[in-house]
Amino acid sequence: MFLRLLVICLAVFVSDIAFSQEKGDVYVDDNGLMHWSDNGEEVRGFGVNYSAPFAHGYRSAQKLGADLKDVIDQDVYHFSRLGFDLYRIHVWDTEISDEEGNLLENEHLEIFDYLLKQLKDRGINFVITPIAYWGNGWPEPDENTPGFSNKYGKAGSLTNPDAIKAQENYLAQFLNHVNPYTGVAYKDESNIIAFEVSNEPHHRGEPEEVTAFIQKMVDAMRSTSTGKPIFYNVSHSINLAEAYFDADIQGGTFQWYPTGLGFQKELEGNLLPNVNDYHIPFDDVIAKNKAAKLVYEFDAADVNKSYIYPAMARSFREAGIQIGTHFAYDPTYLAHGNTEYNTHYMNLAYTPQKALALMIAGEVFHQVPVNSNFGTYPENLKFQDFEVSYEDDLAVLNSEEKFIYTNSNSLSPKSGDDIKLIAGFGNSELVKYEGKGAYFLDKLQDGVWRLEVMPDAILIDNPFGANSLEKTVAVINWNEWEMSLDLPGLADGYSIEALNEGNDFKPEVSEESFKIKPGTYLLKAPGVNFDKTSADLENFSLDEFSAPESTVERTYVIHEPVREISSASELEISAEIVSNKKIEKIEAWLQNGNTYESIELKNRKDYTYSAEVPENLLAQGFLEYQIIVTTDSGEFTFPGNTAGNPGDWDFQADEKYKVRVVPEDSPIVLFYAMEDEDYVVGEWLPTLNLVPTANPNEAEYQVNVEELFRKDIENPEATSIYDYSFKYNFNRKTEGRRAEFSEKDKLIVKARALNEKPTKLQVALLMKNGAAFGTILSLNPETQEYEISLKDLKPVKTVTLPRPYPTFLPYYFEHNNSDDFNIEEVESLQFSIGPGLDEDEQLEKHGVGIIRVLLK
Repeated sequence: MFLRLLVICLAVFVSDIAFSQEKGDVYVDDNGLMHWSDNGEEVRGFGVNYSAPFAHGYRSAQKLGADLKDVIDQDVYHFSRLGFDLYRIHVWDTEISDEEGNLLENEHLEIFDYLLKQLKDRGINFVITPIAYWGNGWPEPDENTPGFSNKYGKAGSLTNPDAIKAQENYLAQFLNHVNPYTGVAYKDESNIIAFEVSNEPHHRGEPEEVTAFIQKMVDAMRSTSTGKPIFYNVSHSINLAEAYFDADIQGGTFQWYPTGLGFQKELEGNLLPNVNDYHIPFDDVIAKNKAAKLVYEFDAADVNKSYIYPAMARSFREAGIQIGTHFAYDPTYLAHGNTEYNTHYMNLAYTPQKALALMIAGEVFHQVPVNSNFGTYPENLKFQDFEVSYEDDLAVLNSEEKFIYTNSNSLSPKSGDDIKLIAGFGNSELVKYEGKGAYFLDKLQDGVWRLEVMPDAILIDNPFGANSLEKTVAVINWNEWEMSLDLPGLADGYSIEALNEGNDFKPEVSEESFKIKPGTYLLKAPGVNFDKTSADLENFSLDEFSAPESTVERTYVIHEPVREISSASELEISAEIVSNKKIEKIEAWLQNGNTYESIELKNRKDYTYSAEVPENLLAQGFLEYQIIVTTDSGEFTFPGNTAGNPGDWDFQADEKYKVRVVPEDSPIVLFYAMEDEDYVVGEWLPTLNLVPTANPNEAEYQVNVEELFRKDIENPEATSIYDYSFKYNFNRKTEGRRAEFSEKDKLIVKARALNEKPTKLQVALLMKNGAAFGTILSLNPETQEYEISLKDLKPVKTVTLPRPYPTFLPYYFEHNNSDDFNIEEVESLQFSIGPGLDEDEQLEKHGVGIIRVLLK
């Protein structure tokens, strides 16, 4: 019934296209590049995957009482605000089809049609993958859905004749489906750049069978008379690359997860080496077939930093890839818990710096020519008007018209009076802002700017762990913060007018500074006339604004103590503290042995409070402390968020923060298996194990490798590399003793060979720039300490860890680093089983047990 009513109202919806512009179909030229047929321009596009109409997103909206159409409107506005002009989704066919492949016009399809209409109205194009082969459960159990994928599964769908017929039927019906909100069938939708047949099919059959299957899918889609390019996933089972292109497809689709998936916590260290290059080993096959390339999914999973996405976009453009979409944008109603895909986390409101990094990545796709070459790391950290920095967690676009940045910086903007857009987080030469949300400044005319300020986002828990709708990983806080601007055309005495609905805030400017709260504002120089109805903004309106309301419901203290310092060190206690109550005082109650003292933490910036620990509390021993936050509703003690303070007679909480204070000349522990095994990065093996030794509070991290080289079913023709490597980043562990690194000159490795036979283990130190320096130890079956002089370390190969996906990407990091070894720059240990073994030994089983590594 609801669809019939929508069709009746069709004329109203079709006429309500505020921003969209019709465009022609896309064709692929003889060089494998997509062009728009109406003007011949090269197709460029960048955006996100977003799945609110389906599966977990749909069910969760129902559970939370969210109006899906309303939240889609808000999220799609943010897509436009970030400059996205591309959207991709693998449709959950299992929810909108039956076993025979008949299309079910149900709530999922109706909301999907609504989403496509909203995207179209914003000028955002689509790449649609009609078949996902997934169940609809993740991260929950699958439901018993009616679709053919539920009956046959992915493997069966690729080979079972009845499943193949169902897919042919479904694809034809899907492309012929008329979106009631536009009145246009998918096959003819001008905003659809291309169709991708299915999501990650993972073929295992013979080449002729694979080609025949793909051709049947293509023929079913072509039976609708669509002229859209049809793409197929070619980044899996790449030995079948020729077979893919023997079918009538116009391009191949790719994905990239350079930091692996599912680490369950944030990965540490410099990960730019992982995105140095997107090398496609079968690129000659693509070129021979004059095929185009697009990226349907990518992310630096389990990374909560902002520097990496523009570097990924650079490498994609160097690889000849025209368009790409990040996986996946969290619907705002889910972003507080990051439940949809916990290894990913992306939302403008909740992850503002990462969202700004995607904004810059979109500019890379639009400004950097395909097949460019910017050299090898570290030469490629600056390219055209772009720059990335691991040390500063910073990505920047600094051009004549745009200045976009993900973190505070002191760069001199290239732009003068020509600047049209500023987007950022933190402080720059043009904007000073104390808050923790993104802001945007759009020049409307000389002397007139539009300012948009998002509320503060504060991460309060690990976003990559075990999440649920009842768990909050980040909160939103609305606050007033100081802002000052240095913009061309804004003279002293400019006015600020609130624009968005319900915003009655009236900032007053004093010497170019003013207080501001979240919302959209018009900034106008004295004497300048401006007609609001003439505002020329691309794909959004002058007064638009969307942000979650404040979700701070109690006091949060975000603090991780320094693990260890030496008695000669200084120590600052610093914490992020946010509360729904007025904060009156923050103290730390400290104890080391029989010495007690309390200190007051002062507000240094935004939500950061800190204080220096008195020197008399830094004697050898254990420094223990609790943080007491006093608000106008009482006292609360952390860790634990317990009402009251430790001085109360009935106070029950014993949990404390703890810092080891060791003698000045003590070795620095880089790795201690008992504590650090869970943070080791490497390919999972069933033979990995943590085993207690005979010594109290000591354990051995055991790595038993049955085969140093195993054929990759996704890349069976790969070069044989007999190596198993794993690494551990010790930045957080050694934070309190960094200043002492330069005083040390040797490594002490406590380890043994397993399996009652000697073996070789390469131990290397990785510097921040990704260069590795190491040596090979000959381990005996008996546990002993091995001493390595740092001056004996030599350059060795850096293994790309975590292992990237797809697996055809390089095993080793090829770089142009020429720096000598510098102990002050090291941040990780790399262990490798394989170097130093002869050909016969490479075929044997090898195992090592590592207890600890010290810097002495």
